[in-house]
Amino acid sequence: QAQLVESGGGLVQSGGSLRLTCTGSGFTLSDVNMTWHRQAPGKAREWVATFAPGGATFYTDSVKDRFTASRDDAKNELYLQMDNLQLEDTAVYYCQNFDSQTWGQGTQVTVSS
Repeated sequence: QAQLVESGGGLVQSGGSLRLTCTGSGFTLSDVNMTWHRQAPGKAREWVATFAPGGATFYTDSVKDRFTASRDDAKNELYLQMDNLQLEDTAVYYCQNFDSQTWGQGTQVTVSS
């Protein structure tokens, strides 16, 4: 059974950094399109980034030049390095196997002033 588990969230001050990890099981991350999404309180879930099987990456405008997605094929893990975090980045972050529409449970990121 395909599963995704996110980790690495936490509380960080504005301008700080966090790295989220998405660990896959039951399938190979490098074979599928993987995405990161986030949902802030009271808002709809929004797409943040895509990591394609060939390694191409795509980001929503609000995180370009601050967030970087990467993948470790040996560990079957996907990462989201988040730098220069801002208050508006506070949200629950989810990874997704886009091809199968499988979601992880999410990890909370809270940015304080």
